[in-house]
Amino acid sequence: MIQTLKNAWKVIELRKKLLFTLFMIILFRLGSAIPVPHIDAGALSAAFKSTELGNTILGLYNVMSGSAFQYGTVFALSIQPYINASIIIQLLAIAIPALERLSKEGGEEGKRKLENITRYTTVGIALLQAYGYYALLSNNNALADESFLTGLVIVATLVAGSCLVMWMGEQITEFGIGNGISMILFAGIIARVPNVVVTMFNNLISNPSNWRLWVMYPLMIVGGLAMIVLIVIVTNAERRIPVMYSKRVVGRKVYGGQSTHLPLKVNMSGVLPVIFAGSIASLPATIGMFFGKTSQSAGGWGTFLRLFSQTSPLYMVLYFLLIIFFSYFYSTIQFNPIEVSNNLMKNGGYIPGFRPGKPTSAFIAKVLNKVTLFGAIYLAIIALVPLIVGAVFPTAGNSGISVGGTSLIIVVGVALETVKALEAQLIMRNYKGFLE
Repeated sequence: MIQTLKNAWKVIELRKKLLFTLFMIILFRLGSAIPVPHIDAGALSAAFKSTELGNTILGLYNVMSGSAFQYGTVFALSIQPYINASIIIQLLAIAIPALERLSKEGGEEGKRKLENITRYTTVGIALLQAYGYYALLSNNNALADESFLTGLVIVATLVAGSCLVMWMGEQITEFGIGNGISMILFAGIIARVPNVVVTMFNNLISNPSNWRLWVMYPLMIVGGLAMIVLIVIVTNAERRIPVMYSKRVVGRKVYGGQSTHLPLKVNMSGVLPVIFAGSIASLPATIGMFFGKTSQSAGGWGTFLRLFSQTSPLYMVLYFLLIIFFSYFYSTIQFNPIEVSNNLMKNGGYIPGFRPGKPTSAFIAKVLNKVTLFGAIYLAIIALVPLIVGAVFPTAGNSGISVGGTSLIIVVGVALETVKALEAQLIMRNYKGFLE
């Protein structure tokens, strides 16, 4: 990776792209430090630390925004509205024929129309989330005053910040390196690392005689490195199905006859199953937050929220099952065995040992189910190990490790994706034509 960056830096065009990407990331971090008017950032941060807001879906938003959500800054909503809008439009493209035609048959014009629809949807979602954020501030006494003008300024600022982050991501995609949305997420997550390190260091300094901390933190670091290695291996892993193409005579030329393979990624759905599962599993805590209840509350509310707290076995089992479900759900959306089988048959391709048509699609579906199961279990392990560590060692949970699995998958995935993009650019610029 370091060697790839060195080689890319030597190419003037790639150097400009790298500098542009870095400049946009710096702007994103600057916007994440500018406070929104009329918000008491201290009161909001105290609410996050003293209550269980981190166990709700807001905790995930806070991680993705690089703690901007917790401190009430201009980019508090970060890129989340755009990600939600993209997922919604992607799912609607399967259910609504008009959107499906735009995505498959519209070409560049259809792609542009879908992008515009996604942008408008982003603004609508940002408005809803900004109002919800205002309600959160009001419930936690984090407002200077609760006048209509104050609410309007806060909502407008948050929506404008979210739209600006969306624009920055698109600019990185067009003029920088890699996917802009992924780079924004990467920057937000990496920005939290110094705070986690400082928290761990302070725990060691304030408890020098606590040998458990001196044993636990090195084990956490080693475990994190092992998880990174596992993520790299599984991210690059794929199941290759051999494909043969029969020879065809067109005029005086013979086409086909070569062999290739159909690659099936082990982790085809990326980190989306973990995000979806975490959002649904945290719904009880999120609902309790709106009613001002926590797991420490007396009565039925407290019992209910303790059952669904991140350290409870019920929550972990539910989280595991939801990850498995959404892995299969998203792989079904992304990959259609029947469509692949028909395309192979149209182009004269076949899988050795299987007749074209239904037998081929059945075999591909069988392999896909096995690969998806392995990828889903891998995602569940990566997501659950930090939760188990946080339950066994509460101090580790206070260090922010509870969302470490999701963050690691995103960070490593974006790093690999960016390196591949740089390598592709280097190959394109260094390739010499057959006439030279």
